[in-house]
Amino acid sequence: MGDMVLANMMICIDCKITALVTAIVRDRSMLQTLSTASSLWNPSQRSACLEIVEFQRSQLSSLSPCPFYLKFGSKSVQKGRALVSGTFPYACQRPKQYPASKKLGEYPQNMDLPPVLPKKKKKPYPIPFKEIQKAARKDKKLAERGVEKPLQPPKNGLLVPELIPVAYEVLDAWKLLIKGLAQLLHVIPVYGCSECSEVHVAHSGHNIQDCKGPRSSKRRGLHSWVKGSINDILIPIESYHLYDPFGRRIKHETRFDYDRIPAVVELCIQAGVDIPEYPSRRRTNPIRMIGKKIIDRGGYVEEPKPWRAVDPSSSSIIDLDTCGACERFPPPSPEDVPIIAQETMNAHETVQTGVTKLMKKYTVKACGYCSEVHVGPWGHNAKLCGEFKHQWRDGKHGWQDATVSEVFPPNYVWHVQDPKGPPMRSALKRYYGKAPAVVELCMQAGAQVPRRYKPMMRLDIIVPESEEASLVA
Repeated sequence: MGDMVLANMMICIDCKITALVTAIVRDRSMLQTLSTASSLWNPSQRSACLEIVEFQRSQLSSLSPCPFYLKFGSKSVQKGRALVSGTFPYACQRPKQYPASKKLGEYPQNMDLPPVLPKKKKKPYPIPFKEIQKAARKDKKLAERGVEKPLQPPKNGLLVPELIPVAYEVLDAWKLLIKGLAQLLHVIPVYGCSECSEVHVAHSGHNIQDCKGPRSSKRRGLHSWVKGSINDILIPIESYHLYDPFGRRIKHETRFDYDRIPAVVELCIQAGVDIPEYPSRRRTNPIRMIGKKIIDRGGYVEEPKPWRAVDPSSSSIIDLDTCGACERFPPPSPEDVPIIAQETMNAHETVQTGVTKLMKKYTVKACGYCSEVHVGPWGHNAKLCGEFKHQWRDGKHGWQDATVSEVFPPNYVWHVQDPKGPPMRSALKRYYGKAPAVVELCMQAGAQVPRRYKPMMRLDIIVPESEEASLVA
């Protein structure tokens, strides 16, 4: 008899659960549905007192912030004068759990080393190609109807007032960065490979066999170390200086009529920095375009002569270039080395942050095959590309939108935990981390490392001995 009552009770509960789940799927409002279903429950019916049972429900929609689940519990209800006990459903909402790595300001424990892009392949587009095609089709439709292309500063030749202080801040930090690196190179030794672009910051070169130079096979992949310079730490990325970025394009025959200056400096000039040696045209009226054709640029203006007519040693532009920087600045005193290192580290972060802000507004082009960079709305026509399949392009560059790492390259080097210890070996390569050359140099001089570089440096990994490496899984 007891088994028959229990079976009838379970059938009743199962029927009500089925009806309740069906109502939940039809209606997104979980609480209203459950309240309606609860009103249909007749507490006058005989029912057994059960323990609390939870029925997990999947998330109703991708728009729902928190998942719902059903909860059944035994409860006593006052029905008139009689006290009735029964099992009632509840709607419960579980808060969404966020992983630790998604929190604001949190960084993973370790990161993969930066990938090495193949030279026999074009660089990936920073903007998806479908979005580029979509924007081109939109401009083409406007041009077919004769409608002008809507342009906002700085796309229309005008300056962005909010970014002018950022440009001056980046230029001042750029000068301080060059000065600090030139002083630290008198204290911290830097080595560069004479056959490839490898750089190492330590008291001696490493023994990792990853040289890709022309005669590396004779050395079994070992590097040929020589004393490094500031250009090994701060890679010189230069660009043509344009008086009018929307003016005439640079041709291959006229390329020597323009100055080559650091791309960071040229970006700051076009963003509003005034340098007497490098003048720039400041428009008051915006340009007008239909499609890709400029219908009003305010006329062509005769460009001033380049600064090469003036003695460069007597001007202030000498502080903007890394050429001869180590000779201009004397070695610092030992007690000033940590202070200079921290100032240099802060200047490096300021330049990188400022360049990122400027490049969100101002157009910078980079070649998809080589390291050439051009600051302006479109690239130049100088036939100087000698990388993959340059014969098919007659030496012309394959221009595409540039990234921050192409304008201000980090130049990753191996992180050395003990600069005066034994050299690094190929057998323990997977235990080593990497960091930008400027960060590694400043860290060895006594500066604090920013948090975002620590995962790639793998500071929490203990490098084993060569005998212990074979026992590690």
